[in-house]
Amino acid sequence: MTACEIRAFIDQLPKAELHLHVEGTLEPDLKLKLAQRNHIDIGQTTVEEVRKTYNFHDLPSFLSVYYPAMEVLQTEQDFYDLAYAYLQKAAANTVRHVEMFFDPQAHTSRGISFATVITGLHKAVVDAQDLGVDAALVMCFLRDYSKESARQTLAEAMPYKDWIVGVGLDSDEHNNPPLKFARQFEDAQAAGLHITAHCDVDQKDSIEHIKQALEIMGVERIDHGTNIVEDPDLVDFAVKQGIGITSCPPARTDTSPKMKGEAILELLSKGAKICVNSDDPAYFGGYINDNYYALASQFNLSKEQIAQLARNSFEVSWIPSLQKAHYQSQIDTYLSKDK
Repeated sequence: MTACEIRAFIDQLPKAELHLHVEGTLEPDLKLKLAQRNHIDIGQTTVEEVRKTYNFHDLPSFLSVYYPAMEVLQTEQDFYDLAYAYLQKAAANTVRHVEMFFDPQAHTSRGISFATVITGLHKAVVDAQDLGVDAALVMCFLRDYSKESARQTLAEAMPYKDWIVGVGLDSDEHNNPPLKFARQFEDAQAAGLHITAHCDVDQKDSIEHIKQALEIMGVERIDHGTNIVEDPDLVDFAVKQGIGITSCPPARTDTSPKMKGEAILELLSKGAKICVNSDDPAYFGGYINDNYYALASQFNLSKEQIAQLARNSFEVSWIPSLQKAHYQSQIDTYLSKDK
């Protein structure tokens, strides 16, 4: 396929996005707009000046940019605007279903109420139906916060349980293994929520953390997680259990110039339920179709491989079986028309 043919195929392919931080969709123009609306001096007055601040080289330096940028998110309307702007982009990228991460502790720790955050996000989720996007929220614990903070956050979430499909674990992984939050994950499962956890790329103790998440905590998905290829036994376990692996190829150029593409292809060939997502697109410079295209063009993926990534995204999503079948049939229809 030519580059144009690959892009055209991806652009119209139905897909789900399962690894997307809504705070990571804060584009420079929206950040500036919200700063002005809320009378916050962010030290920049133009979109280009804001864009230049989105500069980092590894996970810690990224987080040092990422969290301060959230200061402009103050009101329910701000969170609505943030989520709805992303959902419009998701619709344009033929995303049919999305499960959006959000980080309540990053907001409650600076005095924004949990209710403000989730109400704004939920309203955007409801309105996304008019865009043809089925959306859900996944609440993440910040792993560099305390276990007690996670417990309090889960307690705050319980009145809004029907608005949340699952819980995740993100932020700085160093010295913050998954098992630190085993009790909170058990409590979330007992409340009927799904569970996933970030196992970031090329971190200290990556394989040990993946083992904890899969074998002890029993997560249904691992986010990033491509280091799993270093342990064939763990790969076999993940395949047998149907574990989802939510990779974000271009998002990881700070640690791997080849975007872990070899690992993604190896996992795909072994039948692992790996899929492609965009992570923090406002910071990493590409939404989901851009990520699909970057991977497909660099590693010469076939249409069948690209389509399998999309099929996997629906298979490991947290939606009912009938809904999964509906979306899979949309892929079938698309592929039959593309021949």
